[in-house]
Amino acid sequence: MNTEITSLLEKYEERILGQSLNVRLLVSAVLAGGHVLLEGVPGTGKTQMVRTLAELLGGSFNRIQFTPDLLPSDITGSTIYNLKESQFQTIKGPIFTNILLADEINRTPAKTQAALLEAMEEKQVTIQGETYHLPDVFFVVATQNPIEFEGTYPLPEAQQDRFLFKLHIDFPSFTDEKNVLKSVIENSFTETPVSKVLDLPSFAAIRKEIERVTVSDSVLDYIMQIVRKTRETESIRFSASTRAAISIGKAAKAWAYLSGREYEIPDDIKVIAKPALRHRIQLSPHVELEGAAVDQIIEELVGSVPVPR
Repeated sequence: MNTEITSLLEKYEERILGQSLNVRLLVSAVLAGGHVLLEGVPGTGKTQMVRTLAELLGGSFNRIQFTPDLLPSDITGSTIYNLKESQFQTIKGPIFTNILLADEINRTPAKTQAALLEAMEEKQVTIQGETYHLPDVFFVVATQNPIEFEGTYPLPEAQQDRFLFKLHIDFPSFTDEKNVLKSVIENSFTETPVSKVLDLPSFAAIRKEIERVTVSDSVLDYIMQIVRKTRETESIRFSASTRAAISIGKAAKAWAYLSGREYEIPDDIKVIAKPALRHRIQLSPHVELEGAAVDQIIEELVGSVPVPR
């Protein structure tokens, strides 16, 4: 594994306490070229997690605070008439960046949420009929509060499917939370700047290395059996698509690379399955009434598929 990535992970885990698995999954998703949805109650450090990653990776970073009155043009940009020069001028929005933090994305209605769709999938934006390409390195990390909280709008299924992962940010352990409290009180947590570990050319080179991670036919079969199992169980109302299988395969490559291997193994798939599937499937009504959680169903489903040897 690249020494710069090793250094990045070490500094990231030093900065974001109690979220080791989520930190590694977030880095894996970014290296795989995917977008990430972070869900957790307010005050669990979601924004800090994304801002720190942006600082470590280098490149440009913008943050959009989503609100009920936010317009699509506030994200993508707009065209105005310049009276001084007597011509129309395109003002590009904050989406033109390398890393975009869409903060509390479910605080805004579906029409504005959908403004991200074209950008996330096609890496381009249309402003007044003109198409503008986004940077080659472009990632969206969106945060959201659980939908049962007041003043939130559930993300449409098509929007959720554009995210490679959905990560749950839970409260840290007692010790980790105490260390965060201590650091903030001593002004050593928020005021110390994070120096970047990577630049964009180095990042692109690592992406090329990840592409060379091999996937055997047996592992591909394992991925497909898991995805197709979601279509055969009565516990799941809406199953995973082909895009879900592609997402698992791509993300597992990055996870294998971070684990110091040049090939995928079934254990990589087991780690990736939950964050890659939890936002892409919907449980049957009777299962939800029984109080079953999506992660529990995914875990049982993955456990029922024979592991290749």
